[in-house]
Amino acid sequence: MNTPLDIGGRSLRFVDLPGLFGDRLAELPVVLRLLLENAVRHLDGPARDEAVAAVFGWLAHGTSEAEIPFQPGRVLMHDTTSTPALVDIAAMRDTLAEAGSDPERLNPRLPVDVSVDHSLAVEVSARPDAAVINMQHEIRRNAERYRFLRWASKALEGVRIHPPGTGIMHTLNLEQLATVFTTQERDGETWAVPDTMIGTDSHTPMVNGLGVLGWGVGGLEAQMVMFGLPTPLRVPDVIGVRLSGSLPPGVLATDLALVVTQRLRAIGVSGEFVEFFGPGVSTLTAGERAVVANMAPEYGATTGFFPVDRHTVRYLVDTGRTREHADFVEACARHMGLWFDALAEPRYTRRIDIHLDTLGLQVAGPRRPQDLLDHRQTREALAALRFTPRVPPAGLPRHPVAIAAITSCTNTTDPRLLVAAGLLARRARALGLSVPAWVKTSLAPGSPAAASYLRRAGLLDDLAAVGFDIVGQGCTTCIGNSGPLPAPIREGLANGSIQPVAVLSGNRNFPGRVHPDLELGFLMSPPLVVAFALAGDAERDLGVEPVAGDVRLRDLWPTREEIDTHLARALDRDDFQRDFAEAGRNPLWHALDAPDGPLFPWNPTSTALRRPPFAVADEPSLLGHYTADPLLVVGDDVTTDHISPASAIPPDSRVADFLVERGDDRHDLNVFASRRGNWEVMLRAAFHSKTLRNALAPHAPVAHTVHVPSGDVMPLWEAAARYRAEGRSVVLVAGERYGTGSSRDWAAKGQRLLGIRAVLARSFERIHRSNLVGMGILPLRLDESVSVEAGDRIEIDALPENLTPRARIPVRIVRASGDTVHLDATAAVETRLDVRLLQHGGVIPMILHEMLSAR
Repeated sequence: MNTPLDIGGRSLRFVDLPGLFGDRLAELPVVLRLLLENAVRHLDGPARDEAVAAVFGWLAHGTSEAEIPFQPGRVLMHDTTSTPALVDIAAMRDTLAEAGSDPERLNPRLPVDVSVDHSLAVEVSARPDAAVINMQHEIRRNAERYRFLRWASKALEGVRIHPPGTGIMHTLNLEQLATVFTTQERDGETWAVPDTMIGTDSHTPMVNGLGVLGWGVGGLEAQMVMFGLPTPLRVPDVIGVRLSGSLPPGVLATDLALVVTQRLRAIGVSGEFVEFFGPGVSTLTAGERAVVANMAPEYGATTGFFPVDRHTVRYLVDTGRTREHADFVEACARHMGLWFDALAEPRYTRRIDIHLDTLGLQVAGPRRPQDLLDHRQTREALAALRFTPRVPPAGLPRHPVAIAAITSCTNTTDPRLLVAAGLLARRARALGLSVPAWVKTSLAPGSPAAASYLRRAGLLDDLAAVGFDIVGQGCTTCIGNSGPLPAPIREGLANGSIQPVAVLSGNRNFPGRVHPDLELGFLMSPPLVVAFALAGDAERDLGVEPVAGDVRLRDLWPTREEIDTHLARALDRDDFQRDFAEAGRNPLWHALDAPDGPLFPWNPTSTALRRPPFAVADEPSLLGHYTADPLLVVGDDVTTDHISPASAIPPDSRVADFLVERGDDRHDLNVFASRRGNWEVMLRAAFHSKTLRNALAPHAPVAHTVHVPSGDVMPLWEAAARYRAEGRSVVLVAGERYGTGSSRDWAAKGQRLLGIRAVLARSFERIHRSNLVGMGILPLRLDESVSVEAGDRIEIDALPENLTPRARIPVRIVRASGDTVHLDATAAVETRLDVRLLQHGGVIPMILHEMLSAR
């Protein structure tokens, strides 16, 4: 373990995995080697021996029930997940101070980077000053929240805020923060260690494309890690995806990402680690790998890992890292047994094969990212919906393209995809094509360097000529900040003459995700977004029909050689560091005043920031033996967008009424995500989705349910308050994949504030399951679907002293008729730490209890 590694005249210590474990190491997937290195480095004595035995014991069956700890080296958050987490920390400091303890004891123990990227909205587009105007709107609307973030960066040690305009968090991670390997001081010696991290966004695995092990967690789990608690995990099942061949001409990384998503969802991936291996991996650039790794949550995985190789090293140099650091990374990976071998065949739990040569142009939709289609099949998919206009469309197709957005970290991080879009736009411009007036176009690249390399390639003007001016650097449409729809679309929606569609280069197309009034969307590569924007009709078969006039897709599509030529001309390694530094000098951001001091001065009249009621040390456990009323009964694929939306606050909603009563402008309410620092708003926002059906009250308004004892239909939060006043417990019942989507902790916090003690579902998405546990809510996995109706009551026997990981929990339904149904349920509780959290009532009470006990 104490083997020295001599690099550039420095003698560094490192964990010599090949020296310690010999030939057995090659049998392990690389992700397990990284977990092994982490355990060996951080543990001592019997604990280390136990962890090593657990990892190698996995080889026998490719699966394990054993737990090991993981201690990442850093944490990455974005503004709308960091705000609630930092609000929690500010409130926890208040609690400590009120108990007579020093609030400054509460500080993160790991470096925390925060990217301000999730709040930018596309208020204006298709004009050269769009980025400036949208930034002004962003700062104006979010000034109070941004002042709070600036307070946090001053009051909390190790918290660094990256201002608006510096890029999407995952792009920033790849281009600026990720080191792949780094050094660490331990006991007076310098160690070479892998760069490992967690992020409070489900797309954190994008950095897996560089060989950095990291994954997405909820803000609650991040708080535990910040304060020095390791992340315990069962030694994961690892799905191997063997790639062979190479992508055909014209086929892009997006197409591969969509195929991987469909293939892995088809075999039921849910929380496993995924690792790519085989000779086809070596044909993909680091940028192309990052596109595939990014969509790990869409294919149900914790990771989408590509080991380090020559493409990783080249990417580091191409984005401005020093040659010395790149050499250091290669030496570390080779000596630690972590360098990619294209011929290796490690042991995997399961594996699938993908032949890259067989891929074509793909899209996914119109409602889920795993619903793979050939790019010619959008008409077929839309026809299956059998939409019948109430009145004939006036000058619009039946399924017009309402939004065409080159957006998100998924595809705008890879310069190759943006150059391809620019080349298609250039040909369209030369042929005199234009985008119909009903299509809202936008380009929001992940990196501030994108403007530089697109300009150098001569493509920025071509994109602007067909409406794709840069609207800013942020998530924008992909996270639901798409701004207002064009007037013709609004009018067609109002009279029922159209069913509009979004096309975007994002990663999610759940109903209402992109815009609350749009239920349909197709995911696709950036050049296909431009092509569909020019067509204006989502039902167009671009394989045989013209894009516009007599111009066909084949007339516009760039060749691989053209893309390579323009990339060589466009890329300058100095852009990435220089443009990031320039964006960081954002004058609007630095002009914001921020308070000082260890305690945040709460404003009781604020509609953005309020001290949350759950940040207390004596929050009771929700475990026990009780009988509960179902507050909601929902079906399959309920996403975190359904549970806690991030998109624009509808001006005619009860949430809007609440804000207007407190002085806000009904027509300038910002997005739900901007209110995550105010628990009263987020309580009212819980389950605020017009596409969500509550089986207890299927025809009720948005975010309503039936209060069974009275039969009254009322807003959820009012029904929850009435149940609480009556001393009655409530639970929630769901179907498959409950909580799929973004890693937003408010999807769990909202349920806690509603008083939900347990969620009973056929299956849970990984991050939301963790967030439920972090808020003290028991997730129960049902073996079969169950029908629950108004008037039924649910009895649960989950005493704190009896709870263990994956314990069987007695559950029965007492029907309104008096009949009873006994259910088989398993606690979706994976680790001993999960049990402790549930027994304490959640993450925050446990941390506060332990700090006050240790005072």
